[in-house]
Amino acid sequence: MKFEVTPGWLPFYPTPSKPKLQLPKGAVDAHCHVFGPGDIFPYAPERKYTPCDAPKEKLFALRDLLGFERNVIVQATCHGADNRALVDALESANGKARGVATVRRDVTNDELQALHQAGVRGVRFNFVKRLVDAPPKDTLMEIAQKIAPLGWHIVIYFEADDLKEYWDFFTSLPTTVVVDHMGRPDVTKPVDGEEFELFIKLMREHKNFWSKVSCPERLSKTGPKALNGEQHAYVDVVPFARRLVQEFPDRVLFGTDWPHPNLKDHMPDDGLLVDYVAQIAPSEEERQRLLVDNPMRLYWPEEQ
Repeated sequence: MKFEVTPGWLPFYPTPSKPKLQLPKGAVDAHCHVFGPGDIFPYAPERKYTPCDAPKEKLFALRDLLGFERNVIVQATCHGADNRALVDALESANGKARGVATVRRDVTNDELQALHQAGVRGVRFNFVKRLVDAPPKDTLMEIAQKIAPLGWHIVIYFEADDLKEYWDFFTSLPTTVVVDHMGRPDVTKPVDGEEFELFIKLMREHKNFWSKVSCPERLSKTGPKALNGEQHAYVDVVPFARRLVQEFPDRVLFGTDWPHPNLKDHMPDDGLLVDYVAQIAPSEEERQRLLVDNPMRLYWPEEQ
């Protein structure tokens, strides 16, 4: 089946640089995607965007270039609840990938067991209104109750403005909950301002909550520009991620978000994104937790 890519879509960076930062042994890219290929794994009819293909082979080549050893592949909204591209990538990864799926209310226990066997360890609930029409909360809670016995977690994606609206629902979820991209704070506001303090309160009061300190390229206003003759990417996002790494060192994850869907202004060099980690986790001990210990505990507990 032929798919027309959304007009203005930015394809992923074609020649990512080799990072200067050497990642610790066993590092995990804990947030990335595969798209299609659309002629093999068609995009969902209800999707709100059509990406360019970003197949598993490209993802695994990038993993090796950047110095990661494992991936956590997150089902993207363009594939809806059809997890075939995700499962295919997991089954091709020789145990070096885990997945986060999207499932519907009518998912059966047999279907969940098959996903678990393939390497799925969580489901994603998307509350970003420009990307999806969020299903009713009772539907999501029913899914949460189904996946909890498997030891899976729930990934939630929302924008900072909406945290108050969803607070009661989020805090009632019966599993570990992983927040995508720090809850998308507005980085033009203070790191100790009311908006981000609410997110810190969520993390502080609910020990089952984790946060990805990923996607500075989505949040930054300063971008990947040079500073004082050196390349310091996304400096305006650093204080937010740094605070989470310091306050919640055992509940933070990092991922590249390759192939960076729905970016509008620039496509990041993935090597530069890896070097960004040195700004938010400057010590080897912090990077060991962020990139190895935490994702292994969540996704490969049997190896711990």
